[in-house]
Amino acid sequence: MAYQLYYWTGIQGRGEFVRLALEDAGADYVDVARVDGDDAMQPFLDGARGGARPFAPPFLVSGALVIAQVAAILHVLGPKLDLVPEGEAARLQALQLQLTIADLVTEIHDSHHPIASAEYYADQKDAAKRRAADLRTHRLPKFLGYFEQVVAQGDGRALGAHSYVDLSLFQIVRGLDYAYPEAMAALSPKLPQLRELEARVAERPNIAAYLASERRLAFNTNGIFRHYPELDGGIAAYD
Repeated sequence: MAYQLYYWTGIQGRGEFVRLALEDAGADYVDVARVDGDDAMQPFLDGARGGARPFAPPFLVSGALVIAQVAAILHVLGPKLDLVPEGEAARLQALQLQLTIADLVTEIHDSHHPIASAEYYADQKDAAKRRAADLRTHRLPKFLGYFEQVVAQGDGRALGAHSYVDLSLFQIVRGLDYAYPEAMAALSPKLPQLRELEARVAERPNIAAYLASERRLAFNTNGIFRHYPELDGGIAAYD
């Protein structure tokens, strides 16, 4: 039975972290909303379908299971898709790293929507400039520096072997390159392990095919990673 992935159409968003794992493993899956439209998610969100009720997409349906939250989905998929080393300790380490990635994703999102997700970026631009400056100057060096050390300790991989965490770190680096190219250019000399990991993941056959396909949507200013030139810049001081 094919996995059913539910996520908003038109953006990569948080669903992309799950999509990369499914694509890398060559899993049989359906990107349901891209086939049936975003309304296909509503019965699950309303609690009208069986299984756990998701708060928001992405969520994955596998038989009778409904699994929401990126880290939880990948925690379940990892062993099934051979995307996590064997053993409880390795699975828990992967989950911990993925939850830390989720923290970073939230901070990246909030750098362009620091006041309210429901308001337009243009209505909170001044606050976004301050938040983005803090992200560039303090938070990105802290998070990416941490993951640089993790990858170095794993001999070029987050867990010492290829895993879904590597795929998620690839997405983080690619997304930040789009959203904050100047900041990432300044930070990259201190991130050789993450850069090598990004290149290695991009060369994996299934990932390379996916990146070249129409299934891989382009980054845009509707998703998590948004490029607004006025938010980008150096990492040494506030604008």
